[in-house]
Amino acid sequence: MIKNISVIGAGTMGNGIAHVFAQYGFKVNLIDVNPTQLQRAMATIGKNLDRQVAKGTLTEEQKKATLDNISILPDVSEGVKDADLVVEAATENIDLKLEIFRLMDLGAPPHCILATNTSSISITKIAAKTNRADKVVGMHFMNPVPVMKLVEVIDGYATSKEVTQTIVELSKQLGKIPCVVNDYPGFIANRILMPMINEAIYSLYEGVAGVEEIDTVMKLGMAHPMGPLQLADFIGLDVCLAILKVLHDGFGNPKYAPCPLLVNMVTAGKLGAKNGEGFYMYTPGSKELVVSSRFK
Repeated sequence: MIKNISVIGAGTMGNGIAHVFAQYGFKVNLIDVNPTQLQRAMATIGKNLDRQVAKGTLTEEQKKATLDNISILPDVSEGVKDADLVVEAATENIDLKLEIFRLMDLGAPPHCILATNTSSISITKIAAKTNRADKVVGMHFMNPVPVMKLVEVIDGYATSKEVTQTIVELSKQLGKIPCVVNDYPGFIANRILMPMINEAIYSLYEGVAGVEEIDTVMKLGMAHPMGPLQLADFIGLDVCLAILKVLHDGFGNPKYAPCPLLVNMVTAGKLGAKNGEGFYMYTPGSKELVVSSRFK
């Protein structure tokens, strides 16, 4: 039975995952080597809980209980020693993830399931670096985690059926809707989403239409809540590029080749909402959507 959760990585996804588990009564260790990031994560969780209280979906008592369920730690070995489930939510970098999984495998008890929130990297490759490949699984939450219902549950080559079923049932306990998929590059979510985003960037690159026009067509014509270029900014252009590279390398198919404009933007440090400029400009405290001067 899963009671104790460890989440590694206190960024956007990690703090959201910790928030949801804690809200549903699980004890959570939120782990990050950066103390500042841990403090920032707790502040974010507090603000998001305040929003839920303001909307009437959570009481002040439930907010307090949620925060009380979260402990913050800087050390992986200490943070996972009593875990029943560890969810890795570090940045989308294969070498970093493999090292974290090595530490998770060494530090976690033998019964513990090791999950990754990766959106594209091979579960099988990660599992092969552990001594418990049958207990390694993908648990891909969507951003923002407290709001989005989907959890993409990814079976590695050696993942046991019992582990998959445990994660499916656990996802349901969190009020999520799990979808089980197999371990191939990009899984399902990003195998379909990233080529769409890449094609939108190509359409801009080739002068077919402007930023606002591309996003408006997809919002009004396809009922998407957010246009693909705005969504790319929201995800992070560096993350989009990393996932497209995984798809391109994994399948060897030129249709997944990242658009040169995307490559140039990431090289120039224009990463989207996270650092203030991508296809749009982002000003702290402002919700106005302003197209980057580069594309006007």
